[in-house]
Amino acid sequence: MADVEPVLAAADKGFPASLERMFTLIRFPTVATDPKYHGDCRKAAEWLVGLLRELGFQAETRNTTGQPVVIAKSAAGQSQPHAPHILFYGHYDVQPADPLDLWETPPFEPQIRTGKDGRQRIFARGASDDKGQLLTFLEASRAWLSVHGQLPFRLTVLLEGDEEGDSTHLDRFLKDNAAEFACDSVFICDSGMWDAKTPAIDTMLRGCICDEVTITGPRIDLHSGYYGGPAVNPIKVLAKILGGLHDKNGRVTIKGFYDGVKPPTPAQRQQWARLKFSPKKFLGDVGLKIPAGEKGFSPLEQMWARPTAEVNGIYGGYRGAGSKTVLPSEATGKISFRLVAGQDPKKIRKAFRAHVKALLPKDCKARFQDFGGDSSGITVANDTPYIAAAHAALKAEWGRPAVEVGSGGSIPVVESFRKWLGVDSLLVGFALDDDSVHSPNEKYDVESYRKGIRTWARIIAELSGKV
Repeated sequence: MADVEPVLAAADKGFPASLERMFTLIRFPTVATDPKYHGDCRKAAEWLVGLLRELGFQAETRNTTGQPVVIAKSAAGQSQPHAPHILFYGHYDVQPADPLDLWETPPFEPQIRTGKDGRQRIFARGASDDKGQLLTFLEASRAWLSVHGQLPFRLTVLLEGDEEGDSTHLDRFLKDNAAEFACDSVFICDSGMWDAKTPAIDTMLRGCICDEVTITGPRIDLHSGYYGGPAVNPIKVLAKILGGLHDKNGRVTIKGFYDGVKPPTPAQRQQWARLKFSPKKFLGDVGLKIPAGEKGFSPLEQMWARPTAEVNGIYGGYRGAGSKTVLPSEATGKISFRLVAGQDPKKIRKAFRAHVKALLPKDCKARFQDFGGDSSGITVANDTPYIAAAHAALKAEWGRPAVEVGSGGSIPVVESFRKWLGVDSLLVGFALDDDSVHSPNEKYDVESYRKGIRTWARIIAELSGKV
């Protein structure tokens, strides 16, 4: 194994400059879902190209059906054709910053604030998801190259700008260019720690599909004094359908919803029980006390190994000040399904729509809209040399063994990499539960950034000469 200590020393010495580079990237308001920021997305992509060229990579932007992707290849890899080929993935786009009035400081002006616990935190949109995270790997590569001259593997970097919006753009790009990105493993830094002191490796991800249903009844809004009673009310119809999506045990009532779903194995349940996850604290942190959901499964099992159906929004009729006594012409509901390995997103969407239509009164109609980005649940192989290297590196840097965990969220590109490149991903990240990703006042601990860089340097060292 190549000597990692001088690399760690170089990373620590260069850390102030690493922070400045992170702040520069954050200042690009890369909200890819809003057309007024598309120019900023392209500027951020070009800035990343410059950073990668500075490291000696051959780098460029390439157009997709969405935002441009950044592609960089380690020129040093050309001299070691038999070394493994690693693909590193990250995304430079961010969630919208709204509501702006809840931010304590401007979302795209990063600031370091020290809490009462003495910990320094970087507050800004994208600090944790995913600009700070993706830079941990690139800054580790910078430190490694400054000491050893070349990486111990061939490396391709792929940074996209549509992860927070429509992942089908990158999926199509990978499909069309699969041969170019053939690799032995994908490294992704877009996940988190188990807690502030315990590192984690994600080996299970849930997939996601979103659907919107609009129930239409009368052709116009109606006076509730005249028509209340005789006329069907689309809000009542929609509420009844959505309210019946779960039975008394919390199971989804859609026909065929659980086809292909396997319960957690006894070994998994034992491993997760050893994590000593506290449902009381988990719910208490958001002002709740009583666990809900599917009976017979713990909160961790519900988040990691069970599929769910949730209503994300419902609206119709009058929503202004005061009252307006109408029966609305239509009502809309937004629904998301988190899926696990074994479920087919297309079948679930079709089954949901059939479920709604079967419950419609004869005087009502339903129309549906999906928003793309469907993804399947996935389980990542945990017996690879890359997982082993990550375990060794994480323990060395954090002082305690990493835990293998699942994720209730989705990273659709992991499925795309398996589908088009035939490889699994190593998911190591340093976000914390209180980072408020997707919310106002998103933050990333300075220590997460520093130790993240050092961890990737250790992973690179663990892989040298071993794969």
